[in-house]
Amino acid sequence: MKTLTLNQAKNLRYGQILHHVSNKNADGTPQRWRVSGKPKTWIRTLSKVKVPVKYGLYRSDYITENELDLVYLAD
Repeated sequence: MKTLTLNQAKNLRYGQILHHVSNKNADGTPQRWRVSGKPKTWIRTLSKVKVPVKYGLYRSDYITENELDLVYLAD
C-alpha cells in the first residue's frame, strides 16, 4: 500500500477508485472513494492539486495536496 504522490494525483481520471488509509467500512474494509471529476491544477503553483471524489451514497469531497498521504490507488 503506497500513498498517492502529487504526480499520480494530477494524472487521475474520472471513475478511478481510491482507498482511504484510516476510514473503514462497518466490515473493516477500507473506505472506497471514486474520482468524480478532473483534478484541478494551478499553473503558478505546481505543488497544488484538488481532486473531486465521491464516497458513500451522497457524500462528496475534495482531496488536496495536504491529504495525499491518506489515500492510495486500488489494485
